[in-house]
Amino acid sequence: MISVANVSMRYGSKVLFDDVTTTFSPGRRYGLTGPNGSGKSTFMKLLTGELAPQKGTVSRPNKLGVLSQDQYAFDAFKVSDTVIMGNKRLWDTLQERERLYEKTSMTDAEGMRLGELEGIVGEEDGYSADSDAAVLLQGLDIPNELHDRKMAELQGGQKVRVLLAQALFGRPLALLLDEPTNHLDLDSIHWLQGFLERYDGILIVISHDRHFLNAVCTHTADIDYETIITYTGGYDDMVLAKMQIRSRIESENIQREKKIDQLNDFIARFSAGTRASQVASRRKEVERLQTTDLARSNIQRPYIKFVMNRPSGRLAVEFKHVSKAYGDLSVIDDFSAVVNRGEKIVLVGRNGVGKTTMLKTLLADAPGQPASPDDIDSGTVRWGHEAAIGYFAQDHTGVIEKGMTAVEWLHQFDPDLSRQDIHGLLGQMLFRGEEGLKPTAALSGGETARLLFCRIMLQKPNILVFDEPTNHLDLESINALNVALQKFEGTVLLVTHDQDLMEEVGTRVWHFSQGRIEDFKGPYEEFESVLSSR
Repeated sequence: MISVANVSMRYGSKVLFDDVTTTFSPGRRYGLTGPNGSGKSTFMKLLTGELAPQKGTVSRPNKLGVLSQDQYAFDAFKVSDTVIMGNKRLWDTLQERERLYEKTSMTDAEGMRLGELEGIVGEEDGYSADSDAAVLLQGLDIPNELHDRKMAELQGGQKVRVLLAQALFGRPLALLLDEPTNHLDLDSIHWLQGFLERYDGILIVISHDRHFLNAVCTHTADIDYETIITYTGGYDDMVLAKMQIRSRIESENIQREKKIDQLNDFIARFSAGTRASQVASRRKEVERLQTTDLARSNIQRPYIKFVMNRPSGRLAVEFKHVSKAYGDLSVIDDFSAVVNRGEKIVLVGRNGVGKTTMLKTLLADAPGQPASPDDIDSGTVRWGHEAAIGYFAQDHTGVIEKGMTAVEWLHQFDPDLSRQDIHGLLGQMLFRGEEGLKPTAALSGGETARLLFCRIMLQKPNILVFDEPTNHLDLESINALNVALQKFEGTVLLVTHDQDLMEEVGTRVWHFSQGRIEDFKGPYEEFESVLSSR
């Protein structure tokens, strides 16, 4: 069990949570939710022991599996060894055992110690450590040929998967995972989901993937109102219960306020008369009926709405025999397709199979986009009449110019718009008050994403090309984006690993696998059903 007693944390005048007491029990899987800045990562650090509470105590089991956030901490180690380090007792034992075996001769005490170490290795399943680590790595799409490489040789996304395998290794009594689905493709997410559903210890997970939370979690610990309230069920269950509780309290308050008004009216009319005992009785009743104070929620919901200046032609874009390779590696091979106005295509497949390459090929000579002839080797991409594109790139590096404020950067895309209107648009995306004057160089990942959405809303395109738009967004923003894309009347091409977005937005699927692209004309759920029946 993990228990938290009377814990408080604040930074300056900002209270994250105050006098929180709660427990996390074995066999339960908890989603830790709350908007960006509510204190989720801080609370997770309290649970792992990385931070000490300013007030209160935290007790935890000795054997924790924690997802490391430092991608570079293990660069000097082999991939398989990095995974085994997830079981600190086993790793330390293996290191000491290796040092003893390297000796040309041993004392009796060292021989006795070696026997003890072999016992610990057996207790911790150390004799199958390499094969157990390999199973975890394979499930997370780290191929066998990389297992003996140094971590420094891996790409960023691959490092994150190895660190996730490290957290899962060695049967920890509790798993504490902060954004474990970041940088994972859908197949890896499904594998992780299955692993966690079989896990019988304590799981506490932070994720911005609603589908993942709903599938994995038996309970949801929500940080809001400066406290933590635990609800039964996944994320959607929590939202429903939270709304029902708040609605009930609001309704009860309205009824109480009506009754209080009636009692106060009686008190005012008869306080100076002969009904002193009745007036005193009603004063006591007023005190008893005082309404329940509703704490202010820290949830902020952005308002995203994509509208078009004018629709495109019936044909939005057409591919003819398009190919793209990197050296000897063919990523797109002789692909042809017609995309009609209003279609919403989701591009799916494992990481590295060519989804982002397809979008870059699409935009190589697109109207209103910088020409990039190197992004297409052969074939043609023909855009329809009046096509206007709003592009959200996966990599934001260099997209937003430094040396200006958010307002100034956004204003250049429509100089005729008043500064008041620009501030209003920024306010929709949670840049409140003076936050619109924040220097672009100081924007966080989430703020950068929201500013890019502001630009797209300002430009009013009729074709949206989005590459991993949910990175850096919290759940409220992802839900707002989901609704906006569903309501958008134009054409969408979308790369995402968020399954809810795939299922609820997509009307057509391009599936990338083994060097080919399957064009499925139907929603993602139908495609998944067909795929599973093969």
